[in-house]
Amino acid sequence: MQLHSNCVGGYYPRTDNKVKRGEVPKGMVAWSEPFKDYKPTSYTAPSILAGPSYADPVIGSPGFKPAWNALDGKVNRASHEGTYMIVDGCPRNPHGRTGVVGRGSLGRWGPNHAADPVVTRWKTLNGTKAVDDKTGNPVLQFVCIQRRDCGAWAIPGGMVDPGERVSVTLQREFQEEALNSLEMTPQQKKHTEQQLNNLFRGGEEVYKGYVDDPRNTDNAWMETVAYNFHEDNPDGILHGIKLHAGDDAQAVRWQDINGQMNLYATHRDIIQKVAARLGAHW
Repeated sequence: MQLHSNCVGGYYPRTDNKVKRGEVPKGMVAWSEPFKDYKPTSYTAPSILAGPSYADPVIGSPGFKPAWNALDGKVNRASHEGTYMIVDGCPRNPHGRTGVVGRGSLGRWGPNHAADPVVTRWKTLNGTKAVDDKTGNPVLQFVCIQRRDCGAWAIPGGMVDPGERVSVTLQREFQEEALNSLEMTPQQKKHTEQQLNNLFRGGEEVYKGYVDDPRNTDNAWMETVAYNFHEDNPDGILHGIKLHAGDDAQAVRWQDINGQMNLYATHRDIIQKVAARLGAHW
Protein backbone atom coordinates (compact mmCIF):
# COMPACT_ATOMS: atom_id res chain seq x y z
CA MET A 1 0.00 0.00 0.00
CA GLN A 2 1.08 3.57 -0.64
CA LEU A 3 1.67 5.24 2.71
CA HIS A 4 1.49 8.81 3.95
CA SER A 5 -0.29 10.52 1.12
CA ASN A 6 -3.48 11.14 3.11
CA CYS A 7 -1.89 12.16 6.42
CA VAL A 8 0.75 14.67 5.36
CA GLY A 9 0.27 18.22 4.13
CA GLY A 10 -2.75 20.47 4.18
CA TYR A 11 -5.14 20.83 7.10
CA TYR A 12 -6.11 18.30 9.71
CA PRO A 13 -9.63 16.92 8.98
CA ARG A 14 -12.72 18.26 10.75
CA THR A 15 -11.01 21.47 11.92
CA ASP A 16 -12.58 23.85 9.35
CA ASN A 17 -9.10 24.50 7.90
CA LYS A 18 -7.90 26.00 11.18
CA VAL A 19 -5.28 23.35 12.06
CA LYS A 20 -2.54 23.17 9.44
CA ARG A 21 -0.08 20.30 9.47
CA GLY A 22 3.59 21.13 9.85
CA GLU A 23 5.51 20.85 6.60
CA VAL A 24 6.96 17.44 5.78
CA PRO A 25 8.78 17.58 2.42
CA LYS A 26 8.75 14.56 0.19
CA GLY A 27 11.55 12.28 1.24
CA MET A 28 11.52 13.51 4.85
CA VAL A 29 8.64 11.38 6.16
CA ALA A 30 10.83 8.61 7.56
CA TRP A 31 12.22 9.15 11.06
CA SER A 32 15.56 7.87 9.81
CA GLU A 33 15.93 11.07 7.75
CA PRO A 34 17.46 13.92 9.82
CA PHE A 35 15.07 16.88 9.90
CA LYS A 36 16.27 19.43 12.46
CA ASP A 37 13.75 22.05 11.31
CA TYR A 38 10.73 19.78 11.75
CA LYS A 39 8.00 21.78 13.50
CA PRO A 40 4.83 19.70 13.84
CA THR A 41 1.57 21.27 14.94
CA SER A 42 0.26 20.13 18.33
CA TYR A 43 -3.40 19.17 18.15
CA THR A 44 -5.83 16.99 20.04
CA ALA A 45 -9.51 17.54 19.31
CA PRO A 46 -11.63 19.12 22.06
CA SER A 47 -13.98 16.12 21.83
CA ILE A 48 -11.07 13.84 22.80
CA LEU A 49 -9.81 16.11 25.58
CA ALA A 50 -13.34 16.04 27.02
CA GLY A 51 -12.60 12.44 28.03
CA PRO A 52 -15.16 10.20 26.31
CA SER A 53 -15.15 6.56 27.43
CA TYR A 54 -13.22 5.37 24.36
CA ALA A 55 -10.37 7.87 24.78
CA ASP A 56 -7.12 7.68 26.76
CA PRO A 57 -6.20 10.31 29.33
CA VAL A 58 -3.47 12.82 28.59
CA ILE A 59 -0.02 11.25 28.93
CA GLY A 60 1.32 12.13 32.37
CA SER A 61 -2.11 12.15 34.00
CA PRO A 62 -2.15 10.60 37.50
CA GLY A 63 -2.71 6.85 37.33
CA PHE A 64 -2.30 6.61 33.54
CA LYS A 65 0.58 4.19 32.99
CA PRO A 66 -0.14 2.42 29.71
CA ALA A 67 1.59 -0.84 28.78
CA TRP A 68 2.88 0.09 25.35
CA ASN A 69 3.27 -2.61 22.66
CA ALA A 70 1.14 -5.01 24.69
CA LEU A 71 -2.36 -5.92 25.78
CA ASP A 72 -3.03 -3.30 28.45
CA GLY A 73 -5.95 -4.72 30.43
CA LYS A 74 -8.62 -4.94 27.71
CA VAL A 75 -7.05 -2.24 25.52
CA ASN A 76 -4.82 -3.63 22.78
CA ARG A 77 -1.79 -1.33 22.48
CA ALA A 78 0.19 -3.77 20.34
CA SER A 79 0.67 -2.86 16.69
CA HIS A 80 0.11 -5.12 13.69
CA GLU A 81 3.34 -3.56 12.38
CA GLY A 82 5.53 -4.85 15.20
CA THR A 83 7.19 -2.91 18.03
CA TYR A 84 6.88 0.88 17.85
CA MET A 85 9.17 3.31 19.63
CA ILE A 86 8.35 5.40 22.70
CA VAL A 87 9.98 8.83 22.50
CA ASP A 88 9.63 11.38 25.33
CA GLY A 89 6.94 9.16 26.83
CA CYS A 90 4.82 9.10 23.64
CA PRO A 91 4.34 6.40 20.99
CA ARG A 92 5.96 7.23 17.65
CA ASN A 93 4.12 6.56 14.38
CA PRO A 94 6.03 3.62 12.80
CA HIS A 95 5.52 5.03 9.30
CA GLY A 96 7.03 8.43 9.91
CA ARG A 97 6.21 12.09 10.31
CA THR A 98 2.74 13.51 9.72
CA GLY A 99 3.18 17.16 10.69
CA VAL A 100 0.96 16.81 13.78
CA VAL A 101 1.74 15.70 17.34
CA GLY A 102 -0.91 14.72 19.87
CA ARG A 103 -3.88 12.51 19.09
CA GLY A 104 -5.82 14.61 16.62
CA SER A 105 -9.33 13.15 16.62
CA LEU A 106 -8.20 9.63 17.55
CA GLY A 107 -9.00 8.31 21.01
CA ARG A 108 -5.95 6.16 21.73
CA TRP A 109 -2.28 6.99 21.90
CA GLY A 110 -0.44 4.66 19.54
CA PRO A 111 -2.45 2.22 17.41
CA ASN A 112 -6.21 2.67 17.12
CA HIS A 113 -7.56 -0.69 15.99
CA ALA A 114 -10.37 -1.03 13.46
CA ALA A 115 -11.94 -3.88 11.50
CA ASP A 116 -13.24 -3.64 7.92
CA PRO A 117 -15.69 -6.19 6.47
CA VAL A 118 -15.59 -6.34 2.66
CA VAL A 119 -18.90 -7.99 1.80
CA THR A 120 -19.03 -9.05 -1.86
CA ARG A 121 -21.25 -10.74 -4.42
CA TRP A 122 -21.13 -11.18 -8.20
CA LYS A 123 -23.06 -8.69 -10.28
CA THR A 124 -25.72 -10.53 -12.26
CA LEU A 125 -27.68 -9.84 -15.44
CA ASN A 126 -30.66 -12.08 -16.16
CA GLY A 127 -29.48 -14.56 -13.56
CA THR A 128 -25.91 -14.92 -14.85
CA LYS A 129 -22.63 -13.24 -13.89
CA ALA A 130 -22.02 -9.90 -15.56
CA VAL A 131 -18.69 -9.84 -17.43
CA ASP A 132 -16.67 -6.76 -18.34
CA ASP A 133 -16.32 -6.33 -22.11
CA LYS A 134 -12.66 -5.28 -22.00
CA THR A 135 -11.12 -7.61 -19.43
CA GLY A 136 -13.46 -10.54 -19.83
CA ASN A 137 -13.56 -10.94 -16.06
CA PRO A 138 -16.73 -11.14 -13.98
CA VAL A 139 -17.82 -7.93 -12.22
CA LEU A 140 -17.73 -7.99 -8.44
CA GLN A 141 -19.81 -5.76 -6.16
CA PHE A 142 -19.23 -4.79 -2.53
CA VAL A 143 -21.32 -3.07 0.11
CA CYS A 144 -20.11 0.53 0.17
CA ILE A 145 -21.14 3.23 2.65
CA GLN A 146 -20.84 6.99 2.48
CA ARG A 147 -19.21 8.26 5.66
CA ARG A 148 -21.20 10.82 7.59
CA ASP A 149 -18.10 12.68 8.83
CA CYS A 150 -16.50 13.50 5.47
CA GLY A 151 -18.84 12.29 2.71
CA ALA A 152 -16.30 9.83 1.26
CA TRP A 153 -17.33 6.34 0.13
CA ALA A 154 -15.79 3.55 2.17
CA ILE A 155 -15.88 0.01 3.52
CA PRO A 156 -18.43 -0.13 6.38
CA GLY A 157 -15.93 -0.73 9.19
CA GLY A 158 -15.33 0.64 12.65
CA MET A 159 -13.34 0.50 15.85
CA VAL A 160 -12.68 -2.68 17.81
CA ASP A 161 -14.03 -2.21 21.33
CA PRO A 162 -11.75 -3.09 24.28
CA GLY A 163 -11.87 -6.86 24.84
CA GLU A 164 -13.91 -7.45 21.69
CA ARG A 165 -12.99 -10.18 19.20
CA VAL A 166 -12.34 -8.84 15.71
CA SER A 167 -14.84 -11.34 14.31
CA VAL A 168 -17.55 -9.74 16.43
CA THR A 169 -16.54 -6.22 15.36
CA LEU A 170 -16.74 -7.14 11.67
CA GLN A 171 -20.33 -8.37 11.82
CA ARG A 172 -21.46 -5.69 14.29
CA GLU A 173 -20.12 -2.82 12.19
CA PHE A 174 -21.65 -4.22 9.00
CA GLN A 175 -25.04 -4.54 10.64
CA GLU A 176 -24.89 -1.08 12.21
CA GLU A 177 -23.66 0.86 9.17
CA ALA A 178 -25.09 -1.06 6.21
CA LEU A 179 -28.32 -2.45 7.70
CA ASN A 180 -29.07 0.14 10.43
CA SER A 181 -29.39 -2.54 13.11
CA LEU A 182 -29.29 0.10 15.86
CA GLU A 183 -32.87 1.02 14.97
CA MET A 184 -34.12 -2.57 14.65
CA THR A 185 -36.33 -4.23 17.23
CA PRO A 186 -34.64 -7.01 19.23
CA GLN A 187 -36.52 -9.56 17.14
CA GLN A 188 -35.44 -7.96 13.84
CA LYS A 189 -31.84 -7.75 15.00
CA LYS A 190 -31.79 -11.40 16.05
CA HIS A 191 -33.28 -12.47 12.70
CA THR A 192 -30.68 -10.42 10.78
CA GLU A 193 -27.82 -11.90 12.81
CA GLN A 194 -29.09 -15.41 12.11
CA GLN A 195 -29.24 -14.64 8.38
CA LEU A 196 -25.64 -13.39 8.32
CA ASN A 197 -23.99 -15.82 10.73
CA ASN A 198 -23.00 -18.37 8.10
CA LEU A 199 -21.59 -15.71 5.77
CA PHE A 200 -19.50 -14.12 8.52
CA ARG A 201 -18.08 -17.46 9.64
CA GLY A 202 -16.35 -17.92 6.29
CA GLY A 203 -14.29 -14.73 5.97
CA GLU A 204 -10.83 -14.52 4.43
CA GLU A 205 -8.25 -12.06 5.80
CA VAL A 206 -7.05 -9.75 3.00
CA TYR A 207 -5.12 -7.08 4.93
CA LYS A 208 -3.75 -6.49 8.42
CA GLY A 209 -1.71 -3.43 9.27
CA TYR A 210 -1.26 0.33 9.15
CA VAL A 211 -3.76 2.59 7.37
CA ASP A 212 -2.85 5.88 5.67
CA ASP A 213 -5.75 7.63 7.38
CA PRO A 214 -6.12 11.44 7.27
CA ARG A 215 -6.61 11.44 11.07
CA ASN A 216 -3.16 9.98 11.79
CA THR A 217 -0.61 11.93 13.81
CA ASP A 218 2.96 11.34 14.96
CA ASN A 219 1.59 9.80 18.17
CA ALA A 220 -1.70 8.15 17.16
CA TRP A 221 -2.57 6.19 14.04
CA MET A 222 -5.11 3.85 12.51
CA GLU A 223 -4.57 0.14 11.92
CA THR A 224 -7.09 -2.36 10.60
CA VAL A 225 -7.84 -5.99 9.88
CA ALA A 226 -9.85 -6.41 6.68
CA TYR A 227 -11.76 -9.58 5.87
CA ASN A 228 -13.59 -10.51 2.70
CA PHE A 229 -16.97 -12.17 3.13
CA HIS A 230 -18.01 -13.40 -0.31
CA GLU A 231 -21.22 -15.05 -1.42
CA ASP A 232 -20.87 -17.01 -4.63
CA ASN A 233 -24.51 -18.08 -4.88
CA PRO A 234 -26.59 -15.70 -7.07
CA ASP A 235 -29.68 -16.74 -5.11
CA GLY A 236 -28.05 -16.29 -1.70
CA ILE A 237 -28.84 -13.98 1.20
CA LEU A 238 -26.92 -11.00 -0.21
CA HIS A 239 -29.17 -10.79 -3.26
CA GLY A 240 -32.25 -10.40 -1.07
CA ILE A 241 -31.04 -8.46 1.94
CA LYS A 242 -32.16 -4.82 2.17
CA LEU A 243 -29.42 -2.25 2.71
CA HIS A 244 -30.23 0.66 5.02
CA ALA A 245 -27.60 3.22 6.09
CA GLY A 246 -27.19 3.75 9.82
CA ASP A 247 -24.85 4.83 12.62
CA ASP A 248 -21.82 6.60 10.99
CA ALA A 249 -23.12 6.11 7.43
CA GLN A 250 -25.35 8.54 5.56
CA ALA A 251 -25.84 6.32 2.50
CA VAL A 252 -25.18 2.74 1.42
CA ARG A 253 -25.16 0.93 -1.93
CA TRP A 254 -23.84 -2.04 -3.86
CA GLN A 255 -20.78 -0.68 -5.68
CA ASP A 256 -19.41 -2.23 -8.87
CA ILE A 257 -15.68 -2.83 -8.33
CA ASN A 258 -13.25 -1.28 -10.82
CA GLY A 259 -9.94 0.56 -10.92
CA GLN A 260 -11.59 3.98 -11.25
CA MET A 261 -13.17 3.93 -7.78
CA ASN A 262 -12.29 6.75 -5.38
CA LEU A 263 -12.56 5.53 -1.79
CA TYR A 264 -11.65 6.74 1.70
CA ALA A 265 -8.04 6.41 2.94
CA THR A 266 -6.50 3.16 1.63
CA HIS A 267 -9.80 1.33 1.16
CA ARG A 268 -9.26 1.20 -2.61
CA ASP A 269 -6.09 -0.86 -2.06
CA ILE A 270 -8.00 -3.31 0.13
CA ILE A 271 -10.74 -3.68 -2.49
CA GLN A 272 -8.12 -4.28 -5.18
CA LYS A 273 -6.73 -7.17 -3.12
CA VAL A 274 -10.23 -8.66 -2.91
CA ALA A 275 -10.77 -8.35 -6.68
CA ALA A 276 -7.43 -10.06 -7.35
CA ARG A 277 -8.22 -12.83 -4.87
CA LEU A 278 -11.53 -13.63 -6.60
CA GLY A 279 -10.32 -13.10 -10.19
CA ALA A 280 -12.74 -10.23 -10.73
CA HIS A 281 -12.67 -7.30 -13.13
CA TRP A 282 -10.50 -4.39 -12.04
